[in-house]
Formats: sequence, C-alpha cells, structure tokens
Amino acid sequence: MSDSQPPQAQQPPRFDASNFSTEPYVKRVEKPWGYELHWVREDAPYMGKIIHINAGARLSLQLHDEKQESWLVMSGQAAVIWENSAGELIQTELVPGQGYSTKLGQRHRLVGVTDCDIVEVSSPELGTTWRLEDDYARPHETEEQRELERE
Repeated sequence: MSDSQPPQAQQPPRFDASNFSTEPYVKRVEKPWGYELHWVREDAPYMGKIIHINAGARLSLQLHDEKQESWLVMSGQAAVIWENSAGELIQTELVPGQGYSTKLGQRHRLVGVTDCDIVEVSSPELGTTWRLEDDYARPHETEEQRELERE
C-alpha cells in the first residue's frame, strides 16, 4: 500500500484566515440567582454557557419563542420544573451525566437544590424569553432587555 493519498476530484473551499481567532473567551454575566459564564462568542450560530445557581434559588418560569436549550449538570444538585406533553408543570431532578432539552414554547424553570453548575448549549440568544413568573420581578427578556442585563 502506498503512502501517497489518492487524487481528490474536489478540493475544500478556501477560507479567509484573517477571521480566525485562537484567543480564549469567557464572559461572566451576574444574575440575581447566581451567574452565567458564556464561553461562546455572541456572533456564533449557537450559545454555550455554564449556569451557576445558588442553593435554593431558581430562574424565572419562562418560555422561549426562538431558542431551544439543552442542559447537563456538572456539579451539585439541580431540578427543572417544566411542562410535560399534557401541558402540566412537573418537577424533574436533573441526574448528573444525563442530558435534558426543552422545545420552543415549553415552559421551564431551573432550580438550585444545592449550589450547582449546569452546562447549557442552545440555539442563539434570539427572540423573547417570556418570564411568566420571576422571583426578582424582572421583565420579559427582549433583545433590548438582554443587552441591559449583560452590560
């Protein structure tokens, strides 16, 4: 067998290397229930973050009109209160090593049973986060509100 590679009918496209970055990135966003570490730049077609929830704290009961999320518990204990297929709100303890995902329009609320860290990946931070109930009396998170909260 020869060490040379077979000729390819097609070549990969050429990309503008001036857009490439090798710099690390993280942005800490303070929240009344803890904080988020965004590890994906805002111009990417997806979002990745670590959500730290303080023990006993909970995020708003919310739904998204353009964003879908998936979570994986890294440390601590967490739960999600979310809407099942019958439209009822149920509580599920998040098992470390297991992934959980929401759909568009599915009501949900993460809860810190203990201090916990959750990896979240999602579609881009677009549309409105409809805060149906919020322990901190925050308004719905529109694009404008999102910018104010993340300054």
